Amino acid sequence: MPAHPQPSRRDVLKAAGYAAGLAATMSFKAQTMTSKVFVLVHPAWHGAWFWKKVVPLLREHRTGSAENIVSTPTLTGLGERSHLARPDIGLEVHVTDVVNVLHDEDLRDVILVGHSSSGVVITGVADRAPERIAQVVYLDAFVPDDGQAVFDLVAPDRRQALEGLVTSEGSGWLLPRFAPPPWDTIVREMWGVTDPDDVRWMLERLRPTPVGHFRDPVRRVNAAAEKLPRAYVRCRQFPNPRFDTHAEMARRTAGWRSRELPAPHHAAVTMPDAVAKLLLELAC
Repeated sequence: MPAHPQPSRRDVLKAAGYAAGLAATMSFKAQTMTSKVFVLVHPAWHGAWFWKKVVPLLREHRTGSAENIVSTPTLTGLGERSHLARPDIGLEVHVTDVVNVLHDEDLRDVILVGHSSSGVVITGVADRAPERIAQVVYLDAFVPDDGQAVFDLVAPDRRQALEGLVTSEGSGWLLPRFAPPPWDTIVREMWGVTDPDDVRWMLERLRPTPVGHFRDPVRRVNAAAEKLPRAYVRCRQFPNPRFDTHAEMARRTAGWRSRELPAPHHAAVTMPDAVAKLLLELAC
């Protein structure tokens, strides 16, 4: 049989270069087609509906040909799950709600976002499932240390007022609303939601929250979780000294990024485009 001609050194190098170029191209395409994964956790009194305006903006922003994945779990006893409210629901149940979503939907490299009181929830989630999380984002939210609860992070006079609402209007186990004034005043004047349609939409959906969400301390003991990148987003039109402290901490702490929005507290409702744009930037 005739011998096959041996490839020259030039042919070998040319083939190797082609293979390397093809691998690099395929790697780039795979990278650009990879979806970002967002899990957005609503605060007390709300439900998954809180993120309604932000979700399509995140999903429709394509990374190559892939649509981003956005999950918005509703915490037990709130939103469409308000019929499940009971006195023994506390922070651990709400943390488990989100951890179960991560596991059951097999979500990985998650950008985990929490707003307001759910800063405590996402802190607990990160502690329990750090291997599934790429970054933790606090959107005008509480940032607790180990053993702290939401009520530990509010002023003593405000905590006293809220505990009074639990006793007088919440049967001893529900916190009916954010403050003593009626919901309409809270939504418009405290949270900065002024569009009549938005106000009506919110007032129809706000629900009392089991007080364990606020009283129960979070666990922050997992060394792997403490290494996760974190970001703090401060909504500057909402006066809150505690949130100012968190934002300052983020500015001076390694592993944190600090951002600001010229927005009221409920920026996801009033400025969803800005919120989505910022979350996409942080995800890069």
